[in-house]
Amino acid sequence: MFEKEVFDQVLHFVMEELAKKIAADGEGAGKLMTVTVNGVDTLENAQTLAMSVCSSSLVKAAMFGADANWGRVICALGYSGVEFDLELVDISFKSNDEILCCESGKGLDFDEEKAKSILLQEEIEIICDMHSGNESCTCWGCDLTYDYVKINGDYRT
Repeated sequence: MFEKEVFDQVLHFVMEELAKKIAADGEGAGKLMTVTVNGVDTLENAQTLAMSVCSSSLVKAAMFGADANWGRVICALGYSGVEFDLELVDISFKSNDEILCCESGKGLDFDEEKAKSILLQEEIEIICDMHSGNESCTCWGCDLTYDYVKINGDYRT
């Protein structure tokens, strides 16, 4: 007999794996993009911030170009509508390695070649630490490739 807690864990795992596969299989997608936002005051704000970054065309284009453009991430956080203290925000990119590009809302001198190596991988993570609470959210999406634009621009409804 299944216990509810075990069932819930298995269901969560299956649903998360399906979400990742759907995101990675986007029309013309080249990379699975995971966005994790930590240290937020409410779960709702964490969700809004993560979705804003994950759905940003500028962030998606930067990931396609393997560009550790933390400014685009900050911009996406900003137009989410959630209030936050910019001077507390840290942003890093992670795959086979991890690189911190923004600390306390300011860009760092970082190894561009290391960043490019990280962002050339098929699965990449953008980690935003807001340092303003205990809530977090992770969501998935894909990069914005030439093929994505071509596929979605060539057909008629």
